[in-house]
Amino acid sequence: MTIEQDIKSCIDVLNMGGLILYPTDTIWGIGCDATNEQAVRKVYDLKQRADNKALIVLLDHVDHLDHYVVDVPEMARELLDVAVRPLTIIYEGAFNVATNLLGENDSLGIRVPHDAFAQRLCAEFGKPIVSTSANVSGTDSPLCFRDISDDIKRGVDFVVHYRQDDDKPHAASNIILLRGDGTFKIIR
Repeated sequence: MTIEQDIKSCIDVLNMGGLILYPTDTIWGIGCDATNEQAVRKVYDLKQRADNKALIVLLDHVDHLDHYVVDVPEMARELLDVAVRPLTIIYEGAFNVATNLLGENDSLGIRVPHDAFAQRLCAEFGKPIVSTSANVSGTDSPLCFRDISDDIKRGVDFVVHYRQDDDKPHAASNIILLRGDGTFKIIR
């Protein structure tokens, strides 16, 4: 299967409210349409995770943050420009996404991936995509595709073929909580 076929299949599944298993710029993720509350519920159910534990989303470009965050602090753009590792920023005042994604103060973790596949998928889908580690809550995050449990693989509607043979271990992103007043807290 080609990358183009993988992306087309992903978009078809996302548009139907289904779940995908896909590689990102960090680890493999379970994804869905971040604007579809029922799809987000399916992710929580598959992960056996309480819905008060937030999930993050991926966007294709930093310029699209304004479509999902009321007030994007200038510091966010500066941090994204200088980040060496993938960086997820938790913003307050998120909107235009499923409400069951939002944390305290309508907060939402957003990452702009540097991986060509994930970035292209987000761009072609045209909306944010949930990205949460491909594991059941409380178990170790898989570092590569072969580490993902069969239960997770069977629990999604489409598994991307691209990068399944990649044995190079990947790590989760750094996470920063960025408050509206410009102060921040390093989470991970």
